Amino acid sequence: MNLTRRAILEGMTATAAAAVLPTVPSTRAQDGLPAMKLIPSTGEAVPCVGLGTWITFNVGDDPVLRNECAAVMAAFFQAGGRVIDSSPMYGSSQAVIGYGLGKLGRPSGLFSADKVWTSSGAEGPGQIEDSRGLWGVPRFDLLQVHNLLAWEKHLATLFEMKRAGRLRYVGITTSEGRRHDLFERIMRAQPLDFVQLTYNIVDREAEDRLLPLAQERGMAVLANRPFQEKALIRKLKGEPLPAWAADIGAASWAQFILKFIVSHPAVTAAIPATTRVDHVQENVAAAVGPLPEAGTRRRMVAYVTDL
Repeated sequence: MNLTRRAILEGMTATAAAAVLPTVPSTRAQDGLPAMKLIPSTGEAVPCVGLGTWITFNVGDDPVLRNECAAVMAAFFQAGGRVIDSSPMYGSSQAVIGYGLGKLGRPSGLFSADKVWTSSGAEGPGQIEDSRGLWGVPRFDLLQVHNLLAWEKHLATLFEMKRAGRLRYVGITTSEGRRHDLFERIMRAQPLDFVQLTYNIVDREAEDRLLPLAQERGMAVLANRPFQEKALIRKLKGEPLPAWAADIGAASWAQFILKFIVSHPAVTAAIPATTRVDHVQENVAAAVGPLPEAGTRRRMVAYVTDL
């Protein structure tokens, strides 16, 4: 009997849907599960490697590609992942997430993170409701003002939703080092639960002010663009991992980079995006086993800088 590619993918998602999602109230990996980090405003623990959907889940209505995304989600949940991040800016990604969640039986461990992204404050509530419908969730765990667009009006909406019990966490986002001065001012002035920013082993501007400020203000941090949309992985391809990477459990450049990111004490989770089951498994596995201490982190930066 010949199995089609679609049948294989559907079988994978059905198998993973039956997996029990682990809950580990710890900030360290245990029993082969990913390390957890605490959300400062509540103490809730979440796995420190999540799943982004920028570009990768923007596959429209293509049934094969939708099933591939569902298989990625299935493998993510089965490995112990919880945090999935998206935005209205990401084309069909929200609808594809909703398709995958439905196919997997709406996993109870999901931590849903989305954004509001419109220049009109008045349109914010309607956009949020449309996004919620596409995901098919009763409410979002986290909503963020995407790239600070109309941030004052949208934050007012999000804080009101939180007060009314229709939202758990409020945040803001930026990417590629943009508008850090304004980002910092908002962090100092607003009672945010989360901030999302670009941080990886070569993009370390956030270390100067934003990450220390997040710790000071008790804000969780999501790190976006961990691989610079694959550019960093392509740059390092062919270069040897240092022999001592094994000491921190890094078997690939992706794991080396993710371990660097999530080992920063201010970072709650990194959110790499992928279209491949093996890659999402590799990514989540980066949070299993030891995470580098400060001295090893400096060594990691020096090694990559010298390549």
